[in-house]
Amino acid sequence: MTTPFGTSTVLGYPRIGPHRELKSALEGYWAGRLDAAALDAVADDLREQTWRTLRDAGLSAVPSNTFSLYDHVLDAAVAVDAVPQRFRRLGLDERDTYFAMARGTAQEPPLEMTKWFDTNYHYLVPEIGPETVLTARPGKPLKEYAQAEALGITTRPVLVGPATLLLLAKPTDDAPEGFTPFDRLDDLVDVYADLLGALADAGVPWVQLDEPAYVADRTDAEIDALRAAYTRIGNLTRRPALFVAAYFGELGEALPALLDTPVEAVGLDLVAGPADLDRLAGYGPIPGRTVVAGLVDGRNVWRTDLRAAAAVGATLTGLADTVAVATSCSLLHVPVDLDAETDLDPQVRDRLAFARQKVDEVVLLGRALRDGVAALPAAAPPAPAAWRDDAVRARLDALRPEHTRRGPHPDRAAAQQARLGLPLLPTTTIGSFPQTDAVRRARAEHRAGRLDDAGYADRMRAEIARVVAEQETLGLDVLVHGEPERNDMVQYFAEHLDGFVATAHGWVQSYGSRCVRPPILHGDVSRRAPVTVGWSSYAQTLTDRPVKGMLTGPVTILAWSFVRADQPLSETARQVALALRDEARDLEAAGIRIVQVDEPALRELLPPRRRDHESYLDWAVAAFRLATSGVADATAIHTHLCYSEFGEVLPAIEALDADVTSIEASRSRMEILDDLATVGYTRGVGPGVYDIHSPRVPDHDEVTAALRRAVAVVPADRLWVNPDCGLKTRSYDQVRPALAALVRAARTVRAELPVRADVPAAG
Repeated sequence: MTTPFGTSTVLGYPRIGPHRELKSALEGYWAGRLDAAALDAVADDLREQTWRTLRDAGLSAVPSNTFSLYDHVLDAAVAVDAVPQRFRRLGLDERDTYFAMARGTAQEPPLEMTKWFDTNYHYLVPEIGPETVLTARPGKPLKEYAQAEALGITTRPVLVGPATLLLLAKPTDDAPEGFTPFDRLDDLVDVYADLLGALADAGVPWVQLDEPAYVADRTDAEIDALRAAYTRIGNLTRRPALFVAAYFGELGEALPALLDTPVEAVGLDLVAGPADLDRLAGYGPIPGRTVVAGLVDGRNVWRTDLRAAAAVGATLTGLADTVAVATSCSLLHVPVDLDAETDLDPQVRDRLAFARQKVDEVVLLGRALRDGVAALPAAAPPAPAAWRDDAVRARLDALRPEHTRRGPHPDRAAAQQARLGLPLLPTTTIGSFPQTDAVRRARAEHRAGRLDDAGYADRMRAEIARVVAEQETLGLDVLVHGEPERNDMVQYFAEHLDGFVATAHGWVQSYGSRCVRPPILHGDVSRRAPVTVGWSSYAQTLTDRPVKGMLTGPVTILAWSFVRADQPLSETARQVALALRDEARDLEAAGIRIVQVDEPALRELLPPRRRDHESYLDWAVAAFRLATSGVADATAIHTHLCYSEFGEVLPAIEALDADVTSIEASRSRMEILDDLATVGYTRGVGPGVYDIHSPRVPDHDEVTAALRRAVAVVPADRLWVNPDCGLKTRSYDQVRPALAALVRAARTVRAELPVRADVPAAG
């Protein structure tokens, strides 16, 4: 007889630790300050903390194998032995092979990295070909299960499901044309049968298999393949009970396909995909099954309206033998514990729930469904009137279509070249430079009150002067001020705009050891005063070369914040765009000739279903154009996009009407350029030739080869040369040689091009 699932669970929990212990341990290990045993000790302690926290909170079902030293998709690839041969040949031990796949080595670039669906979490893209030998390697989930058992806690191991793992993977370089990793689903199901058998032999009662790829549009063949895969898995005689979870949207037609299989439990995200409730009702009763209802939002930090959520849960009780309450997705995407925030505005704080508080909400809802709806806390009261800004709303109401249009691009390009006088293949960086210990110390001292405003400004100006001189020495054509004053590209703006609050400890993992503190956008947004103008204009006084003004775009500010839920995102985006429009105009008035408005999250917020794409892209593009159309045609507007699959938004990239778009391209080997050529993209483009998310330093030959590939696709008079992303997370020991190689490669390829009279010679 199947062990009961329980009445309350979560699909995952933050793994970085309440004080970012994992970040410190990982970076210590990579730097040689910690050995493997010390890293393992930190990891063991974090897992045990999590399991005890979830058990003691009253959850009736606790997950395991949600912890990762870098990325759970990479863990899943390793669990089926999908380790590319180029990493096996390095001769490293298992742990360092794992980190080589994530971060690269001097000999090998890492796996490609991209966004985990529509979140700001980045996953490593598995490489699977027709010849990849797939084998079960259940060591990690077995070890974690046994570790929890030793504490007296029986857990539910979590694995990325076989269909999603293959749909997220890319073919190996030597795969024949037309092959897709999904072609290997039958083979991979055999491997999962072995994994499940090993877990069953260890006494594991339940396993969670995540299939979030099926909340996106899927072909009939892909849905039929899902049904066939889980029918095979469900009919195994040697396996734990199966809980198949989907999240970030509705399963749609994949839901009846799963219900047609022998799996014991199905999880639904009823926050992002409420339509699945009606679809489930239309399917009819499903005896012998558990429906795991994702009623607590795992993506945002606002308190759950528990009475409304309980009403939704109650509608499920007649459809399945058991209804359990869960988070809508893993709590990986929210900060750990609101109790750490002692200085937040009480009116904001009283409306929030971080991971620890969301666990309590799940437990309360589970008890309410089990015992009947008892007294549940009331929903948060309406937002205070002070959070509304009628002046901002009036300005937005007065906007006309011409406020989002500039002159024709060819005319703008000519005016900008006349003003800037740049050579072919101009070199630049994306914005930030390495943040040294001295810079971080100055920010910390200023924040603590030990360094006054004047002293802080002096230190920042000194760092800007050093960064400008560094770039001139390297020979870059277009400079940046380096952003030493910015802790984070979104948080910095949030701290200077009304309508936001910043947390002190609200860290969320972005990838590996990289963590961010998303601000909380709770009210109408406005700009109190110029934010960046002083720093950028100071940098411009230090050099004759153009210095870019650096802004974060409205869509990215929303994507990387926790955003109010009481009005449409499109309206909030317009408010942010209006504040940025004022900033861009002030930069121009201060003599800045290039304004870069970064939108790395443009693809990230794309809804999973195509039917919703057009409405999202319409408002996202409109917000960007509102932010950037207030400057003259002779002022160049740049933007930056990174680490997402951009194929579905290429027309929107064109519609942004930026003069130059820099884009991640090194890990994906310039694949994006062919896509841009296909849609007839005619503006400037800077494909990244240096992968800054890896510690490896490319040499001149490597960068030159990448640049030659780019020149073969994009006319040289539209091509820029730059890294993939900002340099903040790298060290100067890595950045200096990499940028020197970049500048030298640009000069090498320039010399190979026909001489043109209308552009200067090599800079």
